[in-house]
Amino acid sequence: MTINEDLFARAKAVLPGGVNSPVRAFLSVGGTPYFVSRAEGSRVWDEDGKEYIDFVQSYGASILGHANPTVLAAVGDAASRGTTFGAPTRSEVELAEKVCSWVPGLEKVRMTSSGTEAAMSAIRLARGATGRNKVVKFAGCYHGHTDSLLAAGGSGVANQGLVGSAGVPEAAVADTVVAPYNIVPTLDEDTAVLAIEPVAANMGLVAPAPGFLEACRAECDRVGALLLFDEVITGFRLGQGGATTWSGVQPDVWAFGKVIGGGLPVGMFGGSHEVMDHVAPLGPVYQGGTLSGNPLATAAGLAVLSQLDDDRYTALTATAAALASGLAEAMASAGVAVQVPQIGPLVGIFFGDEPVTNYDEAKASADRGMYPTFFHGMLERGIALAPGPYEAIFPSLSHTEADIAQTIEAAAEVASTL
Repeated sequence: MTINEDLFARAKAVLPGGVNSPVRAFLSVGGTPYFVSRAEGSRVWDEDGKEYIDFVQSYGASILGHANPTVLAAVGDAASRGTTFGAPTRSEVELAEKVCSWVPGLEKVRMTSSGTEAAMSAIRLARGATGRNKVVKFAGCYHGHTDSLLAAGGSGVANQGLVGSAGVPEAAVADTVVAPYNIVPTLDEDTAVLAIEPVAANMGLVAPAPGFLEACRAECDRVGALLLFDEVITGFRLGQGGATTWSGVQPDVWAFGKVIGGGLPVGMFGGSHEVMDHVAPLGPVYQGGTLSGNPLATAAGLAVLSQLDDDRYTALTATAAALASGLAEAMASAGVAVQVPQIGPLVGIFFGDEPVTNYDEAKASADRGMYPTFFHGMLERGIALAPGPYEAIFPSLSHTEADIAQTIEAAAEVASTL
């Protein structure tokens, strides 16, 4: 028995499925998960000592790569002064100032400890600010595991073969309406918020159709509903202004996570002064958290954002483009029908002849059953992708030209076996 297998057996005795987040259990791809012992840059090493080029990168949180020296130094310095206080700190103010200065229209934020909390709080805020209850979301967009948003929730539930979750009463989703991505829904005067991933990265990687985000903005304006951009993935990965600058469309409410925590647990929601002044203690919408604005997370987030500028985003996008084009060519040369979308620094992979534009098409790709074979073939060759067909691929600023070349070579070998 390998060390990974032993740890997994022990984990299953004390953790549901042996994991603390379902996709890590490898149920959708089969096999035993690898347990990471350490990571650096573009690489992770498992408990058996095997090295992988890692394109999971904590599902996009590690934009600089693992164990970035500047981030580690900032966290160490912060930890030397205490790890949590339950009181305000300078670093949370500085992180909020930095984020608001980068995103057009974002004037105030409130920090949380996860992306799920950020999305949940943003929905509560939208309902409180409008006095309405109805939430409209899109199939295949994942907004965390809060009850009202789990319906047709993309990778968070789709990788488990589920459409929702047991334990969510009908009343919790009674005011949730699910629409197909890339088709503008018709809202009514009962709609509080239209929630969307501006680039859908939880059903693989699906781009918004030309004019789609603009039309969603206009439809919200027509009925007085708020537009929520869930940028837990796209925030500060598509660029300094996230999807707002990338698309030219400004929402009313944002949810952030991942990149702004530098690998530590973090979330953030925000909006204009007018909207955010509904949040307690200024207004009647309650949100709080003992670890919100944690000094280690804010120090890490500041250390990450301090290293991101236009040149680095250009370099990261070029890496993603090289990976996407190389994967597509390698697979096509082996006669494998595949789509490899690339949107800025994000990459996806779908098996099939046609581009994917919505969740039904993404599911059809996953249902072809080719991803598990591809995943394990790549893993055997030292390339770590996410263990589920509904996840994006996350190049980091630590991935080198040699890493990309090695990945494409491995894909060509695997493609020849499909």
